[in-house]
Amino acid sequence: MSGFVSFVGSGPGDPELLTVKAVNRLKLADAVLFDDLSAGPILDHARAGADLVAVGKRAGRPSPKQDHVSRLLVEYAQTGARVVRLKSGDPGIFGRLEEEVSALRAAGIGFEIIPGVTSAAAAAAAAGIPLTRRLEARRVQFVTGHDVTGGLPEAMNLPALADAQATTVVFMPKRTFAQFAALLFGAGLPPETPALLAENVSHPDQRLTRSTVGALARDLGAQDSRAPALILYGPLADAP
Repeated sequence: MSGFVSFVGSGPGDPELLTVKAVNRLKLADAVLFDDLSAGPILDHARAGADLVAVGKRAGRPSPKQDHVSRLLVEYAQTGARVVRLKSGDPGIFGRLEEEVSALRAAGIGFEIIPGVTSAAAAAAAAGIPLTRRLEARRVQFVTGHDVTGGLPEAMNLPALADAQATTVVFMPKRTFAQFAALLFGAGLPPETPALLAENVSHPDQRLTRSTVGALARDLGAQDSRAPALILYGPLADAP
C-alpha cells in the first residue's frame, strides 16, 4: 500500500499568493509536512483532521535533520496517505527538494512537484521593480548566502556574481554578507552598486530597505534581526 506525495510551493508567506493547485492539494491531504515560513494562515487550507507536522529549518535554531524529514515522508506515504510537503517559496530553489525526492524514488513512492512564487519575485514585486531590463539587466542569478555549515559557500563564481549588468539575489544572506561583499569588491563590483534588503517578504511586517552593497555589508554586521531575508543587488535594485 503506497500513498502519494505532492511537493507544494507555498510562496513567501502571503496565502493569496498560493496557486489554485496548491490549495486543492492542501484540501485533499491526509498529512501536511510544512516549513516554518509556510505556517500560519496558509495551513487554514488544510482539511480538518489532517496531520500537521512542522519540519522547517531556520538558521541558528534547533531544526529537524534532513534524513528525519525524508523518512517521515516515506513513512506517511507507505500508509497510503496523500501527503503534502509544503515548502516555502518554490520547492526547487534552495529547498533540499532533491534529497526528499531521492528518498521517495528509493522507496518506490509517486510524487509531483507544484511550483510556487519564489521570494525573489515577491520581493521585486513588492519593491515595484523588475528583475530584468533589456540591455541593462539581461541575466538573473540566485545564490545562497550560506552552506550546510552556516558559513559562506566555497568555490563561488565571483566574476559572474560581480557582474554589474546582472540582477543577483542572495538567499539567507545576513550572517555572511559582509564577507561575501568583500569578495565581490575584490572581483570588481563597485561598493555603490544598488542593493535591496527585503525582510519578511509578503507578510504584514514586511520591510524593504534600499541601499548599496557597501552600506548593507557594513550595516548588517550591527544588526541582530532574525527575520527571514534576501538581498537583491544590481542595476535595478534602487529603481523607484
